Amino acid sequence: MAGLRRRGVLARVPAAGRAGARTRGAAAPTRPRVLAVLLALLALQLGQLAAPAWACGCGAMVPGDAGRVTVGREESVVRWDGVREQVVMRLTVAGDAERVAWIMPVPGRATVRLGDPDLFDELHDITAPVQRERSHFWPQGGDWPLVTGDGAPRGPRPPRFGPGPPVDVVGRQRLGPFDVARLTATDPDALGNWLDSNGFTLPPRLDGALRPYVQKRWEYVAVKLAPDTTGEPLTGTLDPLHLTFRADEPVYPMRLSRLAETPQSLGLYVLAAHRMEPSSRIGGERPRVTYADRVKARTGPLAELASGTPFLTAIGQEFPRPERITGDHVLRRARTDGTFQQVIHEDRLRTVAGLPAWLLTVTGGLALAVTTTAALAVRRSRRPASPPPPPQPPAPIG
Repeated sequence: MAGLRRRGVLARVPAAGRAGARTRGAAAPTRPRVLAVLLALLALQLGQLAAPAWACGCGAMVPGDAGRVTVGREESVVRWDGVREQVVMRLTVAGDAERVAWIMPVPGRATVRLGDPDLFDELHDITAPVQRERSHFWPQGGDWPLVTGDGAPRGPRPPRFGPGPPVDVVGRQRLGPFDVARLTATDPDALGNWLDSNGFTLPPRLDGALRPYVQKRWEYVAVKLAPDTTGEPLTGTLDPLHLTFRADEPVYPMRLSRLAETPQSLGLYVLAAHRMEPSSRIGGERPRVTYADRVKARTGPLAELASGTPFLTAIGQEFPRPERITGDHVLRRARTDGTFQQVIHEDRLRTVAGLPAWLLTVTGGLALAVTTTAALAVRRSRRPASPPPPPQPPAPIG
């Protein structure tokens, strides 16, 4: 018997009361759970709106005010002649921030100038996969009678200085839409102070990620970007920046990419005397070479940049878990200078006069077999009948 025991007295509860009690008991814990979920979603949205920094392979973006900025695409060229390194980079950004600061650590004193946008157009044309046709005899998926889906062809889818002040501005210049400052920082907090004095806030996570560069006494290239028209967000493909600095070995800064909250993809062009490769995965998938050969251009921005470093290596790498990135990419000479270019084969069914060759072969074979069988049957029907053998005399009895 259902009921409520209170002070030893058994009190009956009407059926309607019991149903109401169950309903209220179920609703009581449900409301706090729903409220907690709504608060969690609200906190997540507010956290995303307030996200102050977005990492890219070559550095970090810090939007001004409460805006957001993302790097949708990043392309970089590294030129190494054994003493000096040059990095040409072009970023495509999106978001609602009107002002953005971009920070890139470099191992030595850097000079900065605007790059040539045509350089990347040349690189795209040279390293693009080669399209080649490949015929096959027997039908495959997509060929009649094995047509599947829409019948569309499927192919691989083709991407050190001595002590000094905490922050020293060693140079400042205006390059198109960029206000470029070259800094030295020997105090982990000094770079944040400089950003703060220029209207930007250094996020704690970025501050911690920059500490290894401060300890190695690297310098920074700090760039303030602003759109040409005030009141409009900074979006689109930016003009390339061309950095030159001394380095003991060719290195491409990647450590700050570990701050990214989404998978990262690296596309890197390397110009050197020989074919180059990353010395390790640094926490990503295995780097893949998508192109390797000597530059054959004689004129244009690529030919100018490749002078003295004629071998071009295009490298792609995926980082599904950016937080696992362990450091910067150090490049080294590959074992051989073997050339490579991606090839995309377009498979076509072999035809004769517009008809599948296999169908003609099978049809012709069947026709030949039928004709041969019919001819043999006719020949047998026209052959004269042989007379019966004469009777044999009976054998003598002896």
